[in-house]
Amino acid sequence: MKIMAASDIHGSSIWAARIVETFHKEKADKLLLLGDLLYHGPRNDLPENYAPKEVIKILNAEKDNILAVRGNCDAEVDQMVLEFPIMAESLWLESSGVRIYATHGHHIDPDNLPTFLGKGDILLCGHTHVTADEMTGDIRCMNPGSPSIPKNGAKPSYIIIENGKAVLKEF
Repeated sequence: MKIMAASDIHGSSIWAARIVETFHKEKADKLLLLGDLLYHGPRNDLPENYAPKEVIKILNAEKDNILAVRGNCDAEVDQMVLEFPIMAESLWLESSGVRIYATHGHHIDPDNLPTFLGKGDILLCGHTHVTADEMTGDIRCMNPGSPSIPKNGAKPSYIIIENGKAVLKEF
């Protein structure tokens, strides 16, 4: 199974459409969204083409292809309009024997690793809006950043997971 991971759309219809377009171009089986889908949050400026109602339409059209976890800006009211589950705090995936733990990153992150992650596991998280691919001890920590509100000079990016390998790619 080929999985594309992206995070922190924050209501940008341009980036929601670009993510879905890239998902199809990559011929991925599932699109894993790491939270903060519709709302920009009080600490962020509005992203380009802030249009949560458009993002809802774009993502709902892909509902059968999406796996998602809840971000700190996602609320129960968002679940009322999205046709795929977004309220899980985390989820586990497996790719050719590699265990992958996906969460938004506002509770668990490379500086706060849980004890249940072990050697060779991958932690996928967003939240910081900064792309990352680094080792923390024996655990690989990856963050696709935010395409709509990148920070610290990060480039809009996503992650492809296939056959036990994870690769950070720029849009």
